[in-house]
Amino acid sequence: MNIVALILMIVGALNWLLIGIFNFNLVTWIFGASSVVSIILYVLVGLGGIWGIVMLFQRNVRKTELMHDAE
Repeated sequence: MNIVALILMIVGALNWLLIGIFNFNLVTWIFGASSVVSIILYVLVGLGGIWGIVMLFQRNVRKTELMHDAE
């Protein structure tokens, strides 16, 4: 699940990079502006980002637990 979320975050980040630099939305270009596939892809990228937040906090919790165990 972590790998899938990371791939989705990378896809989203690259798409935002293209939008920011070239004003070009790759997802819209491939699938259409309001197509079901593009909407699903946007939702999946968003869920991947939420999962990334969870991974970030899990990492911080583990780090904190390791620091407490070392004391």
